Amino acid sequence: MESEVMIQELTENSQATKVWSIELTPDEVPLLDQISRLLGKGALQQLGVYQLPIDFKLSVAIPVYNERATICEIIRRVRAVPIQKEIIIVDDCSTDGTRDLLREMESEPDLRIFYHEHNSGKGAALHTAFRHVTGDVVIIQDADLEYDPGEYLRLIQPLVAGKADVVYGSRFAGDVVRVHLFWHRVANGLLTLLSNIFTNLNLTDMETGYKVFRRSVIEDIELREKRFGVEPELTAKIARRKLRIYEMSISYAGRDYSDGKKIGAKDALRAFYCIFRYWLAD
Repeated sequence: MESEVMIQELTENSQATKVWSIELTPDEVPLLDQISRLLGKGALQQLGVYQLPIDFKLSVAIPVYNERATICEIIRRVRAVPIQKEIIIVDDCSTDGTRDLLREMESEPDLRIFYHEHNSGKGAALHTAFRHVTGDVVIIQDADLEYDPGEYLRLIQPLVAGKADVVYGSRFAGDVVRVHLFWHRVANGLLTLLSNIFTNLNLTDMETGYKVFRRSVIEDIELREKRFGVEPELTAKIARRKLRIYEMSISYAGRDYSDGKKIGAKDALRAFYCIFRYWLAD
């Protein structure tokens, strides 16, 4: 059981109500307490070290399209995060053998796999995934290896602490970012700027793949966009609801189009339209 790898903090009456977010031995708990007093809880939280409610569950929504080369590895990395979670995978009619690999995993208890009969886009896959989430917090995880699941514990901390309703992971505020695709970066900057103008937010990365929500936020939003327009759509609808939004730096290992990157100029034009469209109304 995943929850068993986390050491329960015992209260005086020996009733456990919380668990640590990292794997600890009983002898290490007092040492961690000393470090906390020395550095402060904030420093530990930035490292992803804090306490979670014992019944906390994370839902990981993974939209997939033609990711045969990476799907097994991303599942392995998600599983390695030591918190209780469910992994919801939606295959958007892959044609490269990804679907065959997923069918071999259908009996694995931590995976819930759904299949689209027609390729509809990332937004459509997320729509399917969001209908099946049951966790307290939902995170979007692309099926390539651009985003590191090792950052989950940092990203969910503001939600666990009750400070945030939504967290965006910014690729452009981090310390480790692959240098590549100048015009892709320019387009991201322009889209984020335009989105901020219409939503009155001050995000640095509206198009980020790492968006984290309380489940209640997702349940209150009806997605309309089928493809990559889902990113500005989500942002506009979140802003309209006056939710508490935090942004945190993340590492980013961007890939090239030769590696299978799918978003293109047509999607950027659609994103410009979506920024204006969903500023007007849901």
